[in-house]
Amino acid sequence: MKQSVVLLTILLASFSWISWNKNAYTGNSRAKEEIISCYNMETLNAYQKEASSVPFALLHQNARKIESYQELGKMIGFQTGDGKEASAYFIAAKKKTNNWLIVIQEWWGLNDNIKKEADNYYKDLGHMNVLAVDMYDGKVATTSDSAMKLMRGADMGRMTAIMQGAIKYAGSKASIYSVGWCFGGMWSLQTAILAGPQAKGSVMYYGRPESNMEKLKSIQCDIIGFFGNLDQSPSPTMVNDFEKNMKEAGKNLSVNRYQAGHGFANPSNPSYNAAAKEDAYAKAIAFLKAH
Repeated sequence: MKQSVVLLTILLASFSWISWNKNAYTGNSRAKEEIISCYNMETLNAYQKEASSVPFALLHQNARKIESYQELGKMIGFQTGDGKEASAYFIAAKKKTNNWLIVIQEWWGLNDNIKKEADNYYKDLGHMNVLAVDMYDGKVATTSDSAMKLMRGADMGRMTAIMQGAIKYAGSKASIYSVGWCFGGMWSLQTAILAGPQAKGSVMYYGRPESNMEKLKSIQCDIIGFFGNLDQSPSPTMVNDFEKNMKEAGKNLSVNRYQAGHGFANPSNPSYNAAAKEDAYAKAIAFLKAH
């Protein structure tokens, strides 16, 4: 009797699994595009989970307040595909150009540090529209605890819509370049993917690499990355895998490694390394000018 009950239980479980599997992959319950979209969010969701944890927060000290200075840009608004409006810090090129650099914040939000970085890139690149996108819809964290809470409540679908809106704001003829740090480093690579043939170059500072081979194969520009050998987010192993995957995808990736920890380019971080930041910045400017 007991054997019959066990056998019946196994049969029922198998039937349930087969029914679920059929619904999930034949499109009975969800469209194919939706399944692919969820799959393509894997890297973004993995970062969100990691950045919502205490160990990740401990990699960051509270954001340092930037001393008052004369900003070069102004805040603007633009429409996003989800029917809402987003904002960005914008510095227009002195002469009309289709070159656009999208600057992407760290997990703190669009704070004064990122605006100052945008100003520096604007001054040193020349002939470039610079758009520092607000991925948090106006929210800015000043402590690692508040940044962690912002990340926990973040909507990656909304952020994708914001980035798509920024690319659309630049225009269909725009040449899209991108740069970002940590959270923004991950999004810099995602921006290159979203921009398709408009993407001309992407700079990622210690951002989580994309692992989806189909997305990597879709990249149509060169990538340069700056990573710390002492970092665990992303770890050297993740960076090695990224190099291997990009090579397999037939894409150009230049990896620069420093004996530094996470956030080495931000003076607020415990791992700040002035020499590494200076070297990485010079290489980033040279890369963007060459593309």
